[in-house]
Amino acid sequence: MAQSGHQGSHAGSPKSWLAVSTILIGFLVGGIALVAGPNWLFFWVGVGICAVGGLLALAVDIFSDVIVDAPREIEAQEHHSPFEHHKA
Repeated sequence: MAQSGHQGSHAGSPKSWLAVSTILIGFLVGGIALVAGPNWLFFWVGVGICAVGGLLALAVDIFSDVIVDAPREIEAQEHHSPFEHHKA
């Protein structure tokens, strides 16, 4: 298999995790606000935190963390099913 130029892992960079964590915190704040009441003020605070996380994700170019591996070539394995019809 050919190695790509990127030697990192699939885990992403810390700046991307910061953006994801911010969005997750906003989602949790909004979700808890809906369950506890609903408390619309905290719901919209959660929406605002999610929006800040989204802007942060755009600012750090979160999609550049995607690592595209070389295609894998796996041979097809022969298998037999009881429902398989063989032509003689």
